[in-house]
Amino acid sequence: MTTRRSLMGLGAALLATTMMTGTAMAQDVTLKLHQFLPAQANVPKLVLDVWADSVEDASAGRIKIDRFPSMQLGGVPPQLMDQAIDGVADIVWTVVGYTPGRFPTTEVFELPFLVTDARAASSAYWQMFEEHMEDGEFADLKILGTWVHGPGMFHTAEPVETVEDLQGLKIRGGSRLVNQLLELTGATPVGMPVPAVPEGLSKGVIDGTTIPWEVTAALKVPELVDYHTEFEGPALYTLTFVLAMNKDAFESMPADLQAVVDAQSGHDFSVFAGGTQADADGPARQLAVENGNEIITVTDTAPWVAAVAPIYDSWVADMNARGIDGQAMIDQARALMDAYDG
Repeated sequence: MTTRRSLMGLGAALLATTMMTGTAMAQDVTLKLHQFLPAQANVPKLVLDVWADSVEDASAGRIKIDRFPSMQLGGVPPQLMDQAIDGVADIVWTVVGYTPGRFPTTEVFELPFLVTDARAASSAYWQMFEEHMEDGEFADLKILGTWVHGPGMFHTAEPVETVEDLQGLKIRGGSRLVNQLLELTGATPVGMPVPAVPEGLSKGVIDGTTIPWEVTAALKVPELVDYHTEFEGPALYTLTFVLAMNKDAFESMPADLQAVVDAQSGHDFSVFAGGTQADADGPARQLAVENGNEIITVTDTAPWVAAVAPIYDSWVADMNARGIDGQAMIDQARALMDAYDG
């Protein structure tokens, strides 16, 4: 009897050990994803949620991604990159230009009248990230995606058709290079993260803003301005984004879960993200049309190109001073975008 009890006890202990081992092997992971837009905006809804859901599904539920929109974990948008580095959040999505000067080579895709197609630019951005940035300026982060939005443009209280129309207007800019663009065209640049745009417009702090069409709906911009100025051909500008992860959070995961995250990230995800943002421009533009707003399309961009041309020389000089061949970066970005075949 004693022997039977001993065997039963040993069996129970072995079963408990097996269950504990199985649980340890599973190592479920919960990650916090933090970003600055409301949950119903296009990027969270059409890009970030799609990515997070795909990671959860591919991990068979072993990875759970909690989503925190609108800076719910605290801080302001320019702090997001440091939140990922410091582990305040496990994953962040942010505009790289919110931290000017820290990630300089990404700015090549923010140069005026350079980008024609968001998918081609996002593809080129990822390839250049792997070659130039991964072990350089982004060495403190695990980068999951790199992309740009559709064409940046003006949304203003007064009509803007020519460079001269910007004289004296206070225009929100989203990055260092966009602010330089505004200065060269005679506007007064006002730096502010995109969530602050509605209040800035409603209170008259700014006369207009530079953003792509797709985000105007979430910010209710067509209700706050009467005019929108878009450009034929290459975009007036684009901004660069990253989906970035805390390195320790990534490296602490089991290898098979790291592989799941990697499989849902990278080049193809970057192209998907940039293309999805660009595709959302059309429906947002239609809302402005239905609101009765006036859309101005600039077909002769030559005066605009000439006005902002000095940005290229100053950017190349800045990169060269950092030990980076700026012109080579521009040439490579153009070549990669031209080679993109969809």
